[in-house]
Amino acid sequence: MTKKPVAELLFGETDAVPISTDPATVKSWDLARVCVESAPRAWLSSVRPDSGPHAVPLMPVWADDLPCFASRPGSRKSRNLARDPRCVLTATDGTLDLVIEGEAVRVADEDGIRRVLDAFKAKYGWELALRDGSAFADDLPGSPEYGLYRIVPTRAFGYGADGATATRWRFEEE
Repeated sequence: MTKKPVAELLFGETDAVPISTDPATVKSWDLARVCVESAPRAWLSSVRPDSGPHAVPLMPVWADDLPCFASRPGSRKSRNLARDPRCVLTATDGTLDLVIEGEAVRVADEDGIRRVLDAFKAKYGWELALRDGSAFADDLPGSPEYGLYRIVPTRAFGYGADGATATRWRFEEE
């Protein structure tokens, strides 16, 4: 499922933009991980049934070398992703403005679910219980269920806080 990120300049010298074309300014994928790990919230955009956009804030975590999030099964974003998994996650940590395009995949294996739950607990102190392949917030009224998702990137973009650097990541089979 995981593909190797390949970093490259987003713009070249012939693009005539005020963004650096110096290969030394290309950011590593590790900075994208740090951005997701440290951002208190991110925005997820998905596709509505009428093909319109839907954007919501959420709490991102990093697990299994991918950005992850939780969503109630009946929420608009979960219903959108069940129909069309294409999505965009955007986040910033003050160092990098990050855009990750990809597909949201429901985490179904118990070990994977546990790793995502551990990431939520470590980052937010949010302890969810694992039952029947789903996560439950037992500290909330009614113990609501949450599905856990990984975003498998197809491409990503990182813009430096200086406004003068930009990196594109392509994802290739390893």
